[in-house]
Amino acid sequence: MTARRPKVVMLGWEFPPFITGGLGTACHGLTKALAGMDVDVTFVLPKGVRGDEASHVDLVVPGHGADAPSIATRSTAGDASGLAQDRRATDRGIAARRAAGMPDTNARAAAAALAAAGLHGGLNTGGGGGLSAAAGSISGAHALGARSARGITDSALGKSIRMIAAPFLASGAYTSAGARMVLERIALASAAPQRLLRPGALSSETLPEELAPELFADLDDNARQEALTMLEAWERFGTDDPAAVAEMVEMVRAVRAAVPESNGRGAALALKSGTGTPDYSGDLLAQSEAYARFVVESCRDRDFDVIHAHDWLTYPAGIALARVTGKPLVVHVHSTEFDRSGEHVNQAVYNIERRGMHAAVRVITVSMLTKNICANRYSVSPAKCEVVYNGVDLDPKAVGLSTIGRRDKIVLYFGRITMQKGPEYFVQAAKRVLEKMDDVKFVVAGSGDQAQSMIQLAAELGIGHKVLFTGFLRGKDIPRVFNMADLYVMPSVSEPFGIAPLEALGHRVPVLISRQSGVSEVLVNALKVDFWDVEDMANKIIAVLRHPPLQRTLTDHGFDEVRGITWDGAAKKCVGVYQHAIDDVRAHARR
Repeated sequence: MTARRPKVVMLGWEFPPFITGGLGTACHGLTKALAGMDVDVTFVLPKGVRGDEASHVDLVVPGHGADAPSIATRSTAGDASGLAQDRRATDRGIAARRAAGMPDTNARAAAAALAAAGLHGGLNTGGGGGLSAAAGSISGAHALGARSARGITDSALGKSIRMIAAPFLASGAYTSAGARMVLERIALASAAPQRLLRPGALSSETLPEELAPELFADLDDNARQEALTMLEAWERFGTDDPAAVAEMVEMVRAVRAAVPESNGRGAALALKSGTGTPDYSGDLLAQSEAYARFVVESCRDRDFDVIHAHDWLTYPAGIALARVTGKPLVVHVHSTEFDRSGEHVNQAVYNIERRGMHAAVRVITVSMLTKNICANRYSVSPAKCEVVYNGVDLDPKAVGLSTIGRRDKIVLYFGRITMQKGPEYFVQAAKRVLEKMDDVKFVVAGSGDQAQSMIQLAAELGIGHKVLFTGFLRGKDIPRVFNMADLYVMPSVSEPFGIAPLEALGHRVPVLISRQSGVSEVLVNALKVDFWDVEDMANKIIAVLRHPPLQRTLTDHGFDEVRGITWDGAAKKCVGVYQHAIDDVRAHARR
């Protein structure tokens, strides 16, 4: 009997048609191949994409309501916004718990006890005026709160506080003594804690100024975060359902533990609904936390077997979802902070990457080069790393199109213009080629933070008129630029894999690639150079442009070779990794 295919929740920051970089291309190609193997994939994005681009997956994106995810399933792929589904509205009656006028027996009992203790003169338990009225008694409440930390003996007051605190203690909503102290201080300041809190106040980690200094006095950072977690749950659900608060606390605690670098800033960040481009600007740590919250809330009750998280921005979401559900986590390393930043790494990003790799049951790397970085720089056991090379989608109709008539030879740079990609070496090699050949144009297709520097360098070298910048390309412009090229050059300083050379060979364009790339482990019929050896790079460019037989050999053999490098092969290896991860977790549970 054939084993059931695993059901996968896949977490990604990119998906075509937006951001057609390597990560989005890889996610799209891999999910299509998995769908072809009857693997059920739920793909979760931080923003919307057109449903017709995701017809092979169940796509989960932020919905139109405040909290509702929008689900674009295979059957509703044509709907750009998908199906809005408020999971929490049917989750154990939470929507009903929000109904106005719901009785709060704990609050009434606490009010009576506080009145008996002589604190009723400064408190208002009705409407929205409780806080301002309570402010007059806050110093006394603080004094009593401090005393309560040592143990309250006043029978009425002690009974009141225990009545409010008991359900949360029983539910495990908080564990630290500092969080208990906060709860007791709130109980003393108001008989109805949820009325004390303005909507949205806790999500920005601020409270009414009259209360905040007293509420968090003497708490260390850990206790403060614990207290904020509890209060955020109270603000959201009120105090009438400890079980719902406990669920919320569990989720927030899992997210905060997965990305402590954000310091809770993601709680105030709302993910946007509708179509849009998930980008890499702004407070990425807060965005990663907000995405993790969305993932846990929208996927915790789904039926799935394994979590597959792509790159560092989604690792916190994967860690938190694995903690809440107990499902195995597989992280997919497409690049590392050492690839993006060299030795000057962003410590927060490095920490998240390392945390994700160590939390995962299995780690997928796109090359041996990346696997070695994970082992040597992140102390990840090589035994739990599996190399899964990227693939390429070949469109036979796009191969062999007639190129635009021209006199000049075209040498193409295609990709992001960042330090990692080595654009300055491409310009320097172009200068040396043009010293020996004049009928050559160098086309730079892409955008990035080094674009202006690349333009300035070309001008300084006196070859600005020979280097053409197209900007970011998408859609039909991509095959057009490939079909114009006589040679594709990828001079990357550090490239975990590199899908573009496969795409170039698929368009029958020979390639010259850096030896410091993962794809160089795969391709045989490609010219290879060290990224810093500009002379060697220039000589090999000239050799291809001047010798048509060499160009044809590289083209024909390279095209035959790349036909065997497919997403189907990558998908089969991923399924094997999923099964190993599931088996590892089951074996651990039996011990």
